[in-house]
Amino acid sequence: MFIKTLGTLLKDPKFRSLLYLAVITLSVGTFFYHRVEGWRWLDSFYFSVITLATVGYGDLAPKTDIGKIFTVLYIFTGLGILLGFVNPIGEYIIDKRFKVIEKNKIEGKKSENKFDFFGYLGKFRGKK
Repeated sequence: MFIKTLGTLLKDPKFRSLLYLAVITLSVGTFFYHRVEGWRWLDSFYFSVITLATVGYGDLAPKTDIGKIFTVLYIFTGLGILLGFVNPIGEYIIDKRFKVIEKNKIEGKKSENKFDFFGYLGKFRGKK
């Protein structure tokens, strides 16, 4: 479902721009941490992702002053970019689910969605 959603959204030029921006942002972070902190490529990429996803496991942390300063700036700029990329994916999936619920309601079918909580999700469709 996720791959199908990405395929559909990639037809939208705005979404493609956000994807490119997210990839560039993660690439810059990965390159920076590899070069400045001396981490392996995988560790650098991993740290870039968990930092921008605000997970922050704490298993890796910048040791250099420039690494710490970069990380602060990276979070402020990269977080908005990553959220801007992920948000349309979530909206598309939710909208698609609401359309299925509405279609089932019109056809008189009971929802097969285990997350539909007795048909309550369909009631929120108009409150966007």
